[in-house]
This record gives sequence, structure tokens and C-alpha cells, in this order.
Amino acid sequence: MSGHGEPIPMISRRAGPLKGEARVPGDKSISHRALILGALSVGETGITGLLEGEDVLGTAAAMRAFGADVERLGAGDWRVHGVGTGGFAEPDDVIDCGNAGTGVRLIMGAMATSPITATFTGDASLRSRPMARITDPLALFGARAVGRAGGRLPMTIVGAADPVPVRYVTPVPSAQVKSAVLLAGLNAPGETVVIEREATRDHTERMLAGFGAELRVEETDEGRVITLRGQPELRPQEIAVPRDPSSAAFPVCAALIVEGSDVLVPNIGLNPTRAGLFETLREMGANLDYENPREEGGEPVADLRARFSPDMKGIRVPPERAASMIDEYPILSVVASFAEGRTEMVGVKELRVKESDRIDAMARGLETNGVGIEEGPDFMVVHGMGPGGVPGGATAAARLDHRIAMSFLVLGMATKKPVRVDDGAPIATSFPGFEPLMAGLGARIERATD
Repeated sequence: MSGHGEPIPMISRRAGPLKGEARVPGDKSISHRALILGALSVGETGITGLLEGEDVLGTAAAMRAFGADVERLGAGDWRVHGVGTGGFAEPDDVIDCGNAGTGVRLIMGAMATSPITATFTGDASLRSRPMARITDPLALFGARAVGRAGGRLPMTIVGAADPVPVRYVTPVPSAQVKSAVLLAGLNAPGETVVIEREATRDHTERMLAGFGAELRVEETDEGRVITLRGQPELRPQEIAVPRDPSSAAFPVCAALIVEGSDVLVPNIGLNPTRAGLFETLREMGANLDYENPREEGGEPVADLRARFSPDMKGIRVPPERAASMIDEYPILSVVASFAEGRTEMVGVKELRVKESDRIDAMARGLETNGVGIEEGPDFMVVHGMGPGGVPGGATAAARLDHRIAMSFLVLGMATKKPVRVDDGAPIATSFPGFEPLMAGLGARIERATD
């Protein structure tokens, strides 16, 4: 069963050339953070280009529950009247974050240093995901967490009445962990320090600075050291959310594998901590061009043009790149299926604790569609079959995971036989317009009726 209502089986068929402009949704990571920091500022923050998928709408609802005034003015156009740092009120009801791992973890951090109590839950996928990586550092501030066995939702967080600043070394590369600690540090006195051995996406640091927080980032022998001075008065901002590179990955990668395709994705965020997929694809021989590079709202953006690339070769993706493209390995494994030779993805154990075990989900789905796979706890190897070489013809299990569902629908656009996905409903969590957008480019995706 889907965690998003009745399952929606879907089928994707070999498409003709994909052509046109793909206006993908706003960046999900930035959308979550804009709502939360808007709620923690004093005054009114305006947001344009907000992603209106289920995950982000859940974060908007949560900010209302904590006392902020959050209003939708039009498509992607929102206003948040904040309550200030430490100003969250205790919610009257359970906070349901649906499928949003980013949302729940960042919200837990934002409320953990206020003297309030909140209970969090989510869909079946989110309730299966580990939260100890967040609650352990929050306990250092003085917060307490009570949840199900294994540190899983539903979970109640009792915020620290007298928080203390923290110095924390992240045990795994995780922007969610780093961001939760920094958001908790906002309402702690003194300086909170987070040390990353491997850099992860830095949207939180950029946005905190934009809202007026006193923050330093230094590269040291220990790693990347981020120091935040607590208890600032955050200033409201006008935020233009760039388009999401993780969502852009699907029309971009589809264009690379469908013969004759030429697709432009305008205004894509190209933050270097997020652009690992595009760097990898270019190393494989993909025909990708950045047009009109510029900066908007403190984030680098450009228009990205992707064309059919029949000469792509398999490569070894360096493990140090994993943090900058962790959400893109599922769609990369699809592209790798149509390249020549082996594509090795290593240092990717974090994929096993996402919305699903993404290594296992992609490996099983690709295998059943005729692609050779090797996998281990921390790696996956795809044996490419060249342009048009993947048989297809099988059903892939989405496992309540939006990226798995979209990846296999892209696979079916270039396989010899159609590819079915057992449930496309989770796609709405991050990319609610995926079907019409891809159809507008020339894709053949249908909701299965048999």
C-alpha cells in the first residue's frame, strides 16, 4: 500500500525525441529552509518559487502549528510572518510530516532548544527511518526524545528549558544532521560549532547568513568548521527559490538516453554542494551545457541544456562526491544502464537509509528489466548495455519512494519494452507536476488500468 492513499500503478513506454523547456519545481531543500527560517525571523518573509509538493506543504503546516502566520498568495508565492528565535508556541496536535525526512529533522532541530513539547509522525516510509542521528546531538543541547524502538517515529521531543551550546562532529556526511544542530543552536547561548569531515549541501549556512545570523565557515585540518553565535534576531528576507537540481535530474537524464532529444531546464540551482550529478554525467560523456550562468538569492544558477548522448561511458564515481549527489544515484544508475561499460558508485551507504533502501530498490528493479548489477553494503555497480540496449518489460517496486518511481519511469522511455512502476503516488511529495511536464516534452507515461 502507498503511504499517500491508493497506489497509482504507472507505465512508461519508449518515447520519440524529448523536446522543449522543462520548468521543474522549486528546490525542495531551499523551500523547507525558507519556511523554517522565515518562521524564526521577526517580521514578514516573502518567498517566490516555493515548491508546493506534499513534503514542503507539510513543513508550512508545521510552522503554522508552532505559531507562525503562513499564507499562500498564489502559485509558489508565499508570505511567512515569523515569531522570532525561540518564539515557537507549543503545538496543539501531532505534527505529521508525511514522507519528509528533511522536514521532520529540521523542524526537530528548530524547536529542540525552546521549552515546548511536540510529537512528530509521518507515513509508513518516514516511520521506518532512523531519527537517532538527529536526537543524539539534540540531547547535547538538553532536549529529550521518546520514540519507538530504534529511535523511530512517532516521537516526542521535549525541548530544552535551559539549552547549552554544543560542539558537534557529524559522524556521517548529512546536511540534515548539520542543519538540525545549527537550527537548534539558534536559541542556545554562546557559540554552537558543527564540524563536517566531508562537506554537504550548504543551503542552511547560506540562508542563515542571509537572515542575519552571525556565522563563520572555516576549512581546517579537522574538516569544515561552522560556528554559529546563538540568540540572534533574524531579519525577514525576500527569497526567490531556484529550480531544484534533484528534480531537474529526471528530464535531463531522460534527454540523455532518448534518441534525438534536446531539453532546456531554465534557472537551475548549481550550488557546488548539489551539482555532483551533472559533473559526473559530463565525465561520462553527456552532452550537457550551462547557459547564462548567474547568481540569484546567494545561490549560483544557470540554464541547463541536455541533448541525446549516445557515446557515454561508464566511470568510477569518486566516493567524496557522494554528499553532493546522494539523491541522484537512482537516476544515475538508469543513465549508466545505457552507457558502455561499468559504472561504479562507491561510498553510498547513506542510500540504504533514505525513503527506501535505494541501493536494493534500484538493483532489484534494474535486474528484473535486464540490467546486470553488483551491489554491497556501500556500493553498486551497473553494467551498461549501450544506447537502446536495455530490454525492459518488467515491473519495478517504488517502495513508497518518489525518486525510485520517477527513475524507473525514465528508464521505460528508452527500453525496448515498456516499464511498469507499481505505485507512482509518492511522486507528489517532491514533483507534483512530473507527469504533465514529461508529457509536454514528448514522454509516454500512462496510469495503468490493468
